Amino acid sequence: MDKNRLFWASRRGMLELDIILQAFLENTYDQLTPAEQSLYQHLLGGEDQDLFAWLMGRETPEDPDTATIVAIIRASQRDPAS
Repeated sequence: MDKNRLFWASRRGMLELDIILQAFLENTYDQLTPAEQSLYQHLLGGEDQDLFAWLMGRETPEDPDTATIVAIIRASQRDPAS
């Protein structure tokens, strides 16, 4: 998926998710491996309520691949320079 489509898919309709996902896309996505980029693209197919709970640390995804990309996104929020 090209970057413009990813930006569009990262717009969720929930301001908090928009801020987190678009900042991640701008600052971290290009540094991911192709496999991690694929995990991010798959994550975008999730429900907003689940994404919000996972990215806020209120819940942990059961799927290990989803948990991996959520952890990467959450880490990028704590350390935006990476």
